[in-house]
Formats: sequence, structure tokens, C-alpha cells
Amino acid sequence: MADGVVRAEYYSVLGVERTADDGVLKTAYRKLAMQYHPDRNPGDATAEERFKEAAEAYSVLSDPQKRAAYDRYGHAGLQGAAGGGAGFDPSAFGDFQDVFGDLFEGFFGSNGGRGRNRVRRGEDVRYDLEINFEDAMHGTAVDIAVPRLDVCKTCEGTGAEKVDGFTTCPTCRGKGEVLFSQGFISVRQTCTTCGGRGKMIRRACKECKGQGRTRSDRRLKVNIPAGVDTGTQMRLSAEGQPSINGGPPGDLYVVLRVADHAIFERQENDLHCTVAINMAQAALGTEVELETFDGVETIKIAEGAQPGQQLRIRGRGVPRVNSSGRGDLYVHIEVGVPEKLSKEQRRLLEQLRETLPADGKAQERGIFDRVKDYFM
Repeated sequence: MADGVVRAEYYSVLGVERTADDGVLKTAYRKLAMQYHPDRNPGDATAEERFKEAAEAYSVLSDPQKRAAYDRYGHAGLQGAAGGGAGFDPSAFGDFQDVFGDLFEGFFGSNGGRGRNRVRRGEDVRYDLEINFEDAMHGTAVDIAVPRLDVCKTCEGTGAEKVDGFTTCPTCRGKGEVLFSQGFISVRQTCTTCGGRGKMIRRACKECKGQGRTRSDRRLKVNIPAGVDTGTQMRLSAEGQPSINGGPPGDLYVVLRVADHAIFERQENDLHCTVAINMAQAALGTEVELETFDGVETIKIAEGAQPGQQLRIRGRGVPRVNSSGRGDLYVHIEVGVPEKLSKEQRRLLEQLRETLPADGKAQERGIFDRVKDYFM
């Protein structure tokens, strides 16, 4: 070239095709800048040179006019153009600052000079709430008190007394940002001393002790629909922590735990329970009254009922949340064998035994041997 400097082909430097769009160029450059930045490679002249090459290539290819000239005439087409060749100036193209905003966020754990003052949403809050089984079946409304940090009304969130509460930040001298230089790159960063406010608290607010927020309990009514289960989350929009810099509040997530029931066990939307009857009821059949969540239900048990047999009652299970329909109720039959017999009971059973067939074969132990209940 005319200046005697041999420069690498820009598309090869970034590792992209000549048809690459702006997004591909930006991604490729960001990757190289993070890899070869001098701060990550102190004393490495080769890495510094690769870093400069990538910046020069991106400065040209991200500018439509310079890219058109380069595509047509190569490096010769950039002679005298700002930002090309030996006259490379990072400030000559607008997208450069956006790329380095991301770059310095990776280095310093922040969003550069502009991100710290960005309005941020308040934090979400979790509230664990336990309800009983009946309330989960029918739905209910519960009043809760949620602890939160509200903006201090005395200092309006500044953390300082209204009169003579602040002093100018000695680091940035009130500007809220400082200039960071690395070689030929200059980037403005938010002042870490004052957090970008340009001032510091001289006299802390007596109400919030300089925190800018005060603790309070916010009372809310939570409407719980029928059919909820342990682990159900209910989102209350904008009821979380308020933002510390004027942004929208976070959300409140109420996480439910449903207490166990003494009789009924839930399996998804179905309910299960066990009804105990004696041997005579099992043999002759009977009717049993069962207290359900819909009132008393009469259960008809046919003669010859076997231990472990189950009856299904449709539509008496758990309501489906935010939907129509319910699960089913399953009644499991348990046959009790008396541990002690009166003389009359023994006489009757002996007479019954004589009338029942017996084949003398060994029988598998069943529920009669496991379940003990009084003969009714």
C-alpha cells in the first residue's frame, strides 16, 4: 500500500464471510475484543496487535460507505477516510460504543457508564402460605401481611436529610462518571464512589438511617381458587419490592402448601379414602354413609365384597383449577377381622365354618391377616 503498511484482509480478521450482515459482524468483533483485550493479556504484544486489527476491521465494515469502498477497491479505497488505515479513530463510528459497553460489562461486572443509572424493576418477593385441605377443595380468600421495603417518605428515597444532606463526590467532582482509558480507547464509566449520582450523603436521614427505604408490612387479600395443590404459585403483579430508582415494582409470588387430610388422600385430581367393614357386611353387602366435601354420601357395597376392592364415585374429586370438571373419588374396602370373639360369636362362626367348603390347599396370606378391626 502507499503508506508501506501491509494490512490483513478485514473479513479474514473477523472470521466472517463477505456477505455477513451487521449482527454477524458485531458478534464476531465482540468475541475477538473479549479474547484479545490488553486487560486480559497484559504484556502480550501479539494479543494487543490482534485487538487493534479487529477494532480497525470492524470500524470499516460496520460503516456502510467505508464497507462499500473497501469491497470495491480494497484498502486503497480507504485512503484518507476517517477511521480507516493509519488514521483509525474508534469514535468515528457509532456502533463502537455499543460493542464496548458490552465488553466492559464483562470486564467490570457492570453495564459501563450508562447502565448503572438505568431504571430498574423492583425485586420479586416469595411468600409461603399454608392452607387446610378443605380450603384447597372449595377455594378461599386469605389476608396476608407481606414484609417489604418502601421508599422513605421523609427523604423520598435519597437517604439524606433534605437540608445540607449531600456533598459533592470527590472522585467524579459531581459529574457522576469517570473517564477510563486503555491505549487508544477511552470509555466513560459510572463513578463507583457515588454510584453515578455525583454526590454523597453528608447527613443520613434519621428515619431510614441513610438506606432510603423503610420496612413495613403490606396487607393483601389473596383469592385462592378451588383445586390448588402444594407447590401452586399465585402471582400478584406489582406487589413485590418497590424499585430503588423510580422503576416499576416487582411481583409477589404466593407459594401454597396444602395440609394433609385425616381421611382423604389426593392423587392429582382424584381423592382416595378407605372404608372399614366387618366380615358379615362384606359377605352380605351393606350401605355405609361417608362424609365427603359435598355432604354425606351413601356408599352401597355389594355382597361378597373382597378386601382391597375399590368403588369409584365420579365427579366427587378435586376441582380442576381455572377449568371445569372434577376428578373422581375412590373408596377402598377394608375388611376387619376381630381379634377376640364372644362365646355367641364363636358359636355362630363355627356353625358357618361347617357349611363352607374347604379344599385343604395352602392359601396366600391376605388382608385378613394384616388388618385388625373389631367385629361389628
